[in-house]
Amino acid sequence: MVKGLYTAYTGMVNEMKRMDVMTNNLANADTTGYKKEGTTSHSFAEQLAVRINDTSNYGLPKKLGGIKQGVHLGETYTDWTGGSIEVTENPTDLAINGNGFFAVAFTNKDGETTVKYTRDGAFKLTNDGYLVTTDGDHVLNATGALNGDPGEGNWIRVNPTLDFEIDQLGIVRQNQQIVGTVGVVDFEDYDYISKYGENLYDLIPGGNVVASDATIEQGALETSNVQVVSEMVNMITIQRAYEAGQKVITAIDETLDKSVNEVGRVQ
Repeated sequence: MVKGLYTAYTGMVNEMKRMDVMTNNLANADTTGYKKEGTTSHSFAEQLAVRINDTSNYGLPKKLGGIKQGVHLGETYTDWTGGSIEVTENPTDLAINGNGFFAVAFTNKDGETTVKYTRDGAFKLTNDGYLVTTDGDHVLNATGALNGDPGEGNWIRVNPTLDFEIDQLGIVRQNQQIVGTVGVVDFEDYDYISKYGENLYDLIPGGNVVASDATIEQGALETSNVQVVSEMVNMITIQRAYEAGQKVITAIDETLDKSVNEVGRVQ
């Protein structure tokens, strides 16, 4: 097989992966608290090339040198840079300033309730006064967030008929009385965070929850950290790199066609 085909093929596959990540970022450019993703890549390890069936060198195949077979797909990473804060004046909207996550009691389709984490503070109140996400998952207080306990005793509840205030420490007050504290936690190592979906994150085994020194802004939301213009510029670069790989394959195909059908033709 011609080495150039491997090089062009792996390059095109890598650009396809980059394009998938890029389009997902653009699709979530308006998603509250969304963190954009990126990809890494590196070259394949250099392989030693030798002659096939060569016995001229005391029975050992003669070395031709090292070759590389193009791009090796790397990992997908998350950019945790904070997004801009947008003021909404909605008292149930909360934004995090700094490193940290809200903890919510997430219930899946099988009825199992576990703790998930999110930067999306677009909350609302139920008729019973519980603070929940847009999907109806209950927001946990400081105790439930730190202990990873999604039980009902750790849900935040206020009187829905009265105004309430949430200060920068997450303390919820009504009638000048403390009625709860919004739980904001952080992680020792962000390598132990995985995306669950629905703008939620999971803490995988081995990760540790720690207290966060971030502050909370009531009546505001954190926007996505996706820069649309930058992503569009990168998309053009990806498209051109992909097209370059196509042209390489076309050129090699034409060369092979001439080699087989013209140069190697028996007269």
